[in-house]
Amino acid sequence: MSEQTDPDFAPIAMRIRANVGRQGFMGHVGAELAELSRGTCTLAVDRRPELLQQHGLFHGGVTAFLVDNATTIAAATSRGQPALTAEYKLNLLSPASGDRLICRARVIKPGRQVAVVAADVFCVIDGREKHTATALASIAMLDEEAAARIQSPA
Repeated sequence: MSEQTDPDFAPIAMRIRANVGRQGFMGHVGAELAELSRGTCTLAVDRRPELLQQHGLFHGGVTAFLVDNATTIAAATSRGQPALTAEYKLNLLSPASGDRLICRARVIKPGRQVAVVAADVFCVIDGREKHTATALASIAMLDEEAAARIQSPA
């Protein structure tokens, strides 16, 4: 459901978008929050020389970052709770080449304490998507009290 069809989601989406906007690493990498709905998140990043490894492919760390962030954001959309990555398993399926990386995350189980989220990463080559990675994440769901104890340095 989008923000238009789920009015209860609109304030959650606004808070998430604001939080993502404060993430310095998102800006550093040049990633964008492409889509957001309850239980899903899509992040994307365009090819830039500083994101590539020695063979001209997207560095695996860029893929891992997209998975880490997209799965956490997707989990946060379920109930509007703050969330932190507890763990994820990432399988790199093929080299990440092309002009853009897209990570689509979706909540499998929206638990109160731990959410399970899956993600798939695609590289865009000549306008076509190629599946390059898949992941499964456990995301720790924080209550407001726990989130308040985490101090932001900014």
